[in-house]
Amino acid sequence: MDNFRIIYKILRILEKSMDLEEFDNNSISRERLELSEARWCRIMAMLASEGYVTGIETWQSMDCGYPRVCLTRPEITIKGLEYLEDNTFMKKAAEMAKGIKDIVPGL
Repeated sequence: MDNFRIIYKILRILEKSMDLEEFDNNSISRERLELSEARWCRIMAMLASEGYVTGIETWQSMDCGYPRVCLTRPEITIKGLEYLEDNTFMKKAAEMAKGIKDIVPGL
């Protein structure tokens, strides 16, 4: 899975969680997304530093070559919502996948 698809997926999960009273951090865990710890930490740190999400603490550790991440209560920001809205590449891919699913029985 390429980085932009991962970012889109994380933001979509956070957007859908806006209706939830409690957020399940496991829904965006590295295990659930099938990512290495290093890649997951770097992506989450980028999302936080670019202002797409809040509720993520990051720090650099002397014993680690990538940022450490702690999820407190991740939430999508307006900037993150705008990313989802403006990301036409992912919209087109989602529409194409939906079209394929409608055509191919059993998917």
